[in-house]
Amino acid sequence: MSSESAVLAPSVRRPWWRRAAPVAGLLLLSPYCAEYLVGYQGVLTSPVDLLAAVVFVLPIYGAPAVLIRDLTRRTGRGWPTLLLLATAVGLIQAGWIDQSLFNHRDFADGPLPTLLPGLDVDASQLLTFLVGHVIWSFGAPVAVIESCVPERAGRPWLGWKGTAVLAVVYVAGAVFFTYQLVVVPGFHARPGQLVAVGVAVAAAVGAAFALPRRTARTTGTVPPPWGVGLVALALLAAFVTLNDQWAWRGVAVALAALTLLGVLLVRWSRRSGWGRRHRLAVAAAALLLYAGLAFAVNPQHTPQPVLYASRGAALLGVVVLLYVAARRTVRARPAG
Repeated sequence: MSSESAVLAPSVRRPWWRRAAPVAGLLLLSPYCAEYLVGYQGVLTSPVDLLAAVVFVLPIYGAPAVLIRDLTRRTGRGWPTLLLLATAVGLIQAGWIDQSLFNHRDFADGPLPTLLPGLDVDASQLLTFLVGHVIWSFGAPVAVIESCVPERAGRPWLGWKGTAVLAVVYVAGAVFFTYQLVVVPGFHARPGQLVAVGVAVAAAVGAAFALPRRTARTTGTVPPPWGVGLVALALLAAFVTLNDQWAWRGVAVALAALTLLGVLLVRWSRRSGWGRRHRLAVAAAALLLYAGLAFAVNPQHTPQPVLYASRGAALLGVVVLLYVAARRTVRARPAG
């Protein structure tokens, strides 16, 4: 996606709570989308319990979401860099912190028909974990919260002290969850597997900063935001529903859908008609897809009235948040 910069408003010292609001929003939205929006962690009917659960995993989702977002904006780069950094963080999460890529004893529900020899990684799981982190843990939450504060979307939100604090929170959370999910259960990935993850992380970070900061806009038409959103919804739905079906054929179709979406977004985002509302439409498609799929996810066999009430409340919350983001985006001054 392009690195469209927001017009900087005159320098006015905002109240501390207004400066902190987008940071707090991303700190909470990222872990919620990562772990609870689609419902595979069960049903939490108490808002207090849900908030506590979100805060518990905030160090390994919310903290890196803010860090990669601020690093991208501080270096004057755009969405390709942000998504590559999100890829690196997703690899760290699934390859080093919880080692879910390799721990098929605790992170697999059945046979693994798409297992890759040598590294002992299942291709379907790899796509699920990595794409889930890139899109739902980091990419979509960043796009939505930035849309809520469009005048600050192109700026870093934290100073160096705040950045240092969140970095410490992230490292501490990584150590804690590695202990809980790797050391305590007694599972340890092989050294070669950990090295392979390190190489992939380094490649993603290197690519993120090897990209040019700006790309020239080209001529051509761009679908309206609602059209972009519908395309994103259809292709993301194909990816999510087909990735774990039909073994390698399902992986191939899911990867093809994801690749097509990426090609379309790169092509459209380079054209002069692309803007903030298009980015929000893509993020909205991702969040609404997960909120909709949650109605069919019931790992704890919760009674249907409770399940539907909980999922309905979550969907309503997503719709309200997207409405606020859309209103603020429409009212914002166009980027120059």
